[in-house]
Amino acid sequence: MLSPVMEDYLKAIYKLQLEHDGRVSTSSIAEVMDVTPPTVTSMLEKLEARELIDREKYAGVRLTPEGEQVALEVIRHHRLLETFLTEHLDFDWSDVHDEADRLEHHISEELERRVASRLEDPTVDPHGAPIPSADLKPLEMRPGKTLTAFDPGTTVEVRQVSDHDREILDYLADHGIVPGERLTIVEIAPFGMVTVETTAGESVSLPEDIAATVRASECQLTN
Repeated sequence: MLSPVMEDYLKAIYKLQLEHDGRVSTSSIAEVMDVTPPTVTSMLEKLEARELIDREKYAGVRLTPEGEQVALEVIRHHRLLETFLTEHLDFDWSDVHDEADRLEHHISEELERRVASRLEDPTVDPHGAPIPSADLKPLEMRPGKTLTAFDPGTTVEVRQVSDHDREILDYLADHGIVPGERLTIVEIAPFGMVTVETTAGESVSLPEDIAATVRASECQLTN
């Protein structure tokens, strides 16, 4: 049986693989897990011994098929829980990440099935992140691009926002910048500030670090 910490590492590696489209480094795992590289190395040795990761010297690690299945199951639990907490227990979307982190390792498969059924098998969580299917098919690359990747004048639809910082989520929600919202990119300043206009006509200036937490896709406007 895997410990919650082991599952957290597998989940982190899976997400990093999606971002980097391949092997991930010890340093990137350390940054995500907020631990030192030697701590990561020690855990990677344990995961390799269980055949959950494949390590290649100087090239980084990637999950084995078994490790990927564990990661997808934990991610599915997490995102279903986030959705259930917001839709049925009236949690704010900025509060559910930490709650789901605590619960994701401990729910049974029967509880997962019932939660998914009650939610009518959602495909995304409240932050727009894709929920792995019940058969744990691999996820596609993260949806859309960050706001800084678009040219001024482009109209985009918000696809996903990062769920890791409560204050940023509160800030975005206060300005209506949530999945499904359309934004027009007004200006990208040389120092990184991104100004957008919401459908309500509000002009919002986002520091680069906040804009980087929002992923969107360009809207195909029709006449």
